Amino acid sequence: MNIKQPNRRKHAYSQQLNAPPKSVFPLLCPVMEAKWVPGWMPELVISQSGVCEQDCMFITPAESPLEPEASIWIVTKYDTANWSLEMYKVTPGHTVSKLEITLADDAASSTTAQISYEITVLGTAGEQFMEGFTEKWYEGFMTEWEKQMNYYLNTGNKIA
Repeated sequence: MNIKQPNRRKHAYSQQLNAPPKSVFPLLCPVMEAKWVPGWMPELVISQSGVCEQDCMFITPAESPLEPEASIWIVTKYDTANWSLEMYKVTPGHTVSKLEITLADDAASSTTAQISYEITVLGTAGEQFMEGFTEKWYEGFMTEWEKQMNYYLNTGNKIA
């Protein structure tokens, strides 16, 4: 048995989105993301309803040389009444990521999205990935996500 202290890091970001939570929340789904995230295409989605729900699972292909394995995602919380969700992404031998999103209604047509990722290293490749999981990198990732989402919300199209 090998027991060790976790190599874990968490970053959080607040996005401003150009639609009410009732319009934003359904887009936080492995199926619906294909409409607004360039290059997003899960290999498999396991869902009773065909979209995101409690206990939905999906598999995404390897994302980069630093994440060379397919990842398994599991939705552990999907609360439509409070516009919040939680899911885990497991990349074997690499990392486990916990994603938490909570939406808040700002005004007639605006949402604040609180988004956090907490990553725990599982292996050597994950150690290399963690070196790049800096606050600056995360802010850039979240800014790009916010830009893509707002473009879709404003135009109904995926950003080019």
